[in-house]
Amino acid sequence: MSSLDPALLQAYRETRYEVSADPPVILSIGAASAPLRALHQRFGVECSAFVSACNPFSRPVDAACNAARHAALRRELTAAGWAYLEGFGRHPANDWPAEASLLVLGLALQASRRLGQHHQQNALVWCGADAVPQLVLLR
Repeated sequence: MSSLDPALLQAYRETRYEVSADPPVILSIGAASAPLRALHQRFGVECSAFVSACNPFSRPVDAACNAARHAALRRELTAAGWAYLEGFGRHPANDWPAEASLLVLGLALQASRRLGQHHQQNALVWCGADAVPQLVLLR
């Protein structure tokens, strides 16, 4: 059970999570993604996590703060040796700005949870070997 507002949860489910690959890969919650499966194969992994450090707990902060938070996430992952691809999450209909994010390749579910919690996120998107993006609630 989550303490998050049902409207916010619905927005997370409706958001399009775009990975900046060539061609771009669009992840939708609950929908199998052949392009994601191909990315997993290309990088030799069975899972990935789409995570952001922006807008902690879905409270908007200014662009400079979000840029600094995103840069800190990239530095953390790079220092730990994780491969990742840039991306962003954007709701198709609301006014929330696109949110810088990363697809971290090979990051297991528990490690993904820790990463998201460390960066003060309500949720993240995790994809297993079936390449079906799942919304993982952290609060």
